[in-house]
Amino acid sequence: MLLGAGLIGATGVAHAAAPVTLGGGSGLVVNGDTLCTLTAIGSDRSGNLIGFTSAHCGGPGAVVASEAEQDAGIVGTMVAGNDVLDYAVIKFDPAKVRPVNEINGFRIDGIGPDPTFGEVACKLGRTTGYSCGVTWGPGQQPGTIVNQVCGQPGDSGAPVTVDNKLVGMIHGAFSEDLPTCVVKFIPLHTPAVTMSINTQLADITAKNRPGSGFVPVGPA
Repeated sequence: MLLGAGLIGATGVAHAAAPVTLGGGSGLVVNGDTLCTLTAIGSDRSGNLIGFTSAHCGGPGAVVASEAEQDAGIVGTMVAGNDVLDYAVIKFDPAKVRPVNEINGFRIDGIGPDPTFGEVACKLGRTTGYSCGVTWGPGQQPGTIVNQVCGQPGDSGAPVTVDNKLVGMIHGAFSEDLPTCVVKFIPLHTPAVTMSINTQLADITAKNRPGSGFVPVGPA
């Protein structure tokens, strides 16, 4: 007796789970307990489905799930990283992920140059959502930029854009002397330190790591 055939006849044909939707600003669960934010998703020059988040969320070998659709299980694995430049490269399973360039109205239309003083930057994080603020200029550490955007734990890796072009990811707060987000109706908060995506991608390419030649996914 063919047991499989009997089960199909009784219950119908089994279907694979639908792919989870992920894009810049999506919440991630790393190693089952760490919440962070996906910077962007797209392809590298080898055709792999690649995404990024902060290195302090996890290192090579760490497994990644979608916060919104945790029942889907593991959808990617961290395959490279740099603690100094605070990036982690995620290789996603294309059978389990539907990559998009827009999440909750926050769109990524490619990669832009590092922002300069006065340019308005915006971010989308899984904790604090959408916020924008002026760019103050380079940070104290190489590859950093200081923007007056809002960030709290869980926003690590959140995409930072200027005119919908990806320029970086949230690294952390500039200072602990002020709150990291808007207090009631008073927009008095410490700026966020953003890691330059251009600096990170240059390091990835120089070391021939997965993610070399990264291009963010375009419109569906």
